[in-house]
Amino acid sequence: MSARSSLNRLKLSNFKLNSLLDITLSINENSPTDVLLAKFLKLLRKDLNIGNVVVYTFNGAEWNCVLASGFHTKIHEVINVEKHLRHYTEITNLTTCGNTLLSFFDVAIPVFHKDKALAYVLIGDIEEERDGISPTIKHLHFIQTLTNIIIVAIENKRLYKETLRQEAMRKELELASHMQNMLIPGDDKLPHDERLQVATFYQPHLEVGGDYYDFIKLDDDEFGFCIADVSGKGISAALLMSNFQANLRALFTSDIPLQMLVVKLNERVVHITGGEKFISLFMAKFNYKKKELQYINAGHNPPILYDPEKNSIKYLKNGCTGLGMFELIPSIKKGILNMQQSTKLLCYTDGLVEVENKDKIEFSTSQLEVCIKSNHHINRIIENIISKLDEHKGTNTYFDDISIIGFEFFQT
Repeated sequence: MSARSSLNRLKLSNFKLNSLLDITLSINENSPTDVLLAKFLKLLRKDLNIGNVVVYTFNGAEWNCVLASGFHTKIHEVINVEKHLRHYTEITNLTTCGNTLLSFFDVAIPVFHKDKALAYVLIGDIEEERDGISPTIKHLHFIQTLTNIIIVAIENKRLYKETLRQEAMRKELELASHMQNMLIPGDDKLPHDERLQVATFYQPHLEVGGDYYDFIKLDDDEFGFCIADVSGKGISAALLMSNFQANLRALFTSDIPLQMLVVKLNERVVHITGGEKFISLFMAKFNYKKKELQYINAGHNPPILYDPEKNSIKYLKNGCTGLGMFELIPSIKKGILNMQQSTKLLCYTDGLVEVENKDKIEFSTSQLEVCIKSNHHINRIIENIISKLDEHKGTNTYFDDISIIGFEFFQT
């Protein structure tokens, strides 16, 4: 080997080492992706005499072309990674592949992490050197090493950004969950005296949910309450429910008849959702002096009323369609009941009775009837319901929000 050849090889080796060092330093300095790609392009085209370069990366959802240089056509926009490149799992010579779309390129370099494809790099338009060896063949291993370093760095940056995004979303959901829980009345806000005992249970399926219940003191002798469920789940349902809570509390007074309250609430829901969502609602007023319960069931699961003197079960169905289903509610029928001594009332959302066991059998209302027909106080009854529910679902997970309100009425 001549001294000139040895010197050239030494210069080339030093160039490659310095190039790798420069790229590594840029990665360690957390240089932006476009800076890394610019360095990559300069090394390929200017320093190594590679003509055409295209880089496709996967962002976790789809393939994107992040670098295209060396040709005047828009061939890189026509190439479909899934269709034309995904079957390549190792460095491949494209000159004999028979695909005219890839005729601008000579080599495909796939980058994988385990079985996951991270990127595809296409290089081509090779100019012959004096010794007849193309730059691609001469520097292929170096290009492959360089490609892997660059792509892995870009993927790590993407994963880091995704982690930050998910963490920010998690914190926002935690805050949203905290704010929504503030809308759900705690035990200290529930009616508890010699005339009435109330117990509740609330479990959102996700951090935030579409279930809602509330208790509103109307005057010294009367209070109102409701339980509601927004169609759908997640953040959109939670936002609608928060808005609904604000409207309900603004409108629910001792003076407004229940029928008029339902009409106004329906108008608000239709205006907000444009008919895309609806709310099922059970709403009632209870007068202590009259021992009278007035209610409207707007498309909600019928609450269960148990009269221990008659040992009878009654489902409270009088009402109308769900809120938001129609611009004008076709008809509204109010129910009126007299609450006898130790009468119990159980209100719930559909997430409770639709929980399935391993055999796809729902929990159903029959289980609720068994629990409510007992001498236990209402808080113990709800505890028994949750215990039976957990036993019923076994290893299955809850797939919807679950809310329960239990009432026990006393004579004074």
